[in-house]
Amino acid sequence: MSNSRKDANGMVVKTVYASSVATLDSNVFTGGGTNVTRQLQEVLDRALVDGGIHLVMDGAALVSGLVVHSNTTIECLTKDCGFFLDEQSNCSIVINADRDKKVIKSRSISLLGGTYNHNAQNQLHHAPTDQRDLVFGTPGEPDFFDGRLVMALEFYGVEYLTIKDITIRNQRSWAAIICNWRHVVVENVHIDLIDHMSGQNQDGLHFWGPGRFLTVKNLSGRTGDDILALAPDELDRESDITDVEVDGVFMDNVDQGIRLLSRAKGRLDRVTIRNVSGTYKCFGFYINPWFSEDYGSFGNIVIENVDLRQSEPNYHYTNPFLFRIGGNIECLTLKNIRHHFPSDDRPIAEIGIPFVDKKKNIEKGQGQHIHTVIIDGLTILEEGGATANAEYIKVAGPVENLVLKNVMAVRKNDAPCGKIVSIDEEAGSVENLLIDGVYSKGYECFADTRGKASNVDILNTICDGKPLK
Repeated sequence: MSNSRKDANGMVVKTVYASSVATLDSNVFTGGGTNVTRQLQEVLDRALVDGGIHLVMDGAALVSGLVVHSNTTIECLTKDCGFFLDEQSNCSIVINADRDKKVIKSRSISLLGGTYNHNAQNQLHHAPTDQRDLVFGTPGEPDFFDGRLVMALEFYGVEYLTIKDITIRNQRSWAAIICNWRHVVVENVHIDLIDHMSGQNQDGLHFWGPGRFLTVKNLSGRTGDDILALAPDELDRESDITDVEVDGVFMDNVDQGIRLLSRAKGRLDRVTIRNVSGTYKCFGFYINPWFSEDYGSFGNIVIENVDLRQSEPNYHYTNPFLFRIGGNIECLTLKNIRHHFPSDDRPIAEIGIPFVDKKKNIEKGQGQHIHTVIIDGLTILEEGGATANAEYIKVAGPVENLVLKNVMAVRKNDAPCGKIVSIDEEAGSVENLLIDGVYSKGYECFADTRGKASNVDILNTICDGKPLK
């Protein structure tokens, strides 16, 4: 069955129900059935002739990867409708046709509703490139694999991309890569990773620049690595990502949380992330250049309303933490952060660690510049011996301005121990430290500066231990 309609620009868009052209005898959870890639691709290719296509999935299709053109909408009627990737397809479920890392050639693509099952256990982790694929990095380059990661959804060079109300299930590596984009909306996306494989790059949504105007709302699920990564120049070392709003991230025992990465000349700026909750294993937020050649460029970033609970770490390349902050940072604001009965002594914020390799930090020296970090609204409630030696805010590098406001820290034990703020005696320093509005109970001291803070101002502070050491 098919019909036509005009879109908002007067373009004729043909609507085709998948069941009218293909046998939809698969299952989005278990697979099987008839491979109908050819029949569905013929429908999608009509966008080149008709000016636009609206493919309605009224069932489940077994496919070996589909290519979409500009002015394409794929709409699934229910969560039981959608796609299951055939065994050893070793590709994405959906990829755009006019792929380009620098020039936007695709426009107006929408994925609405349904389930996209990548069939992780029956795909390669990474595969050699072919005529359909963009090279993931340069073969032999140590930063990436020799070949391309097998990802569930791929879009390179697209404007007005909408991904809404979908479930991405069992991604082999990343759930999605979106590179070189403008005006992207991602809303109500659930990542359903049943076939979890430790250390296999089963990330969630990954964004490479250049990119501007991104809205992510209500992202949920479990991932094997980062659930969300904004990494403007991870690939090319020069692209920017700006003007981003993320509202609602719900982590279901993810291995790693949200990564903000600028590795060289590319800038990440004007970013707001709010309402983040759930459980995580290794880290909550990694704001850091990661790679060792440069310190990146982070502009104004605001993260607010965070309540993440920790579970047992499964990666041991570094210690677990809620926030790790390093690189060239103009202003980072953390608001309303809750640390609720932690199960280990992981820090809340490690400030001034640019690289994961401590040796590289020493070799590179103190080339990073952290201008301002503001922590406004921090609640710590803890008890038990697991956190006895915790140092919750650790300054491990030079910081120009550190502001701590509206902090309540309560330890439910008789013997005071630990500290809230510590400054590393060798590498850490704070030029201007403002502490305003603190209630601290059950700690030996609130802040251990040991002479590494040049200018300190303490206001409205109540501590049963020492405010400063």
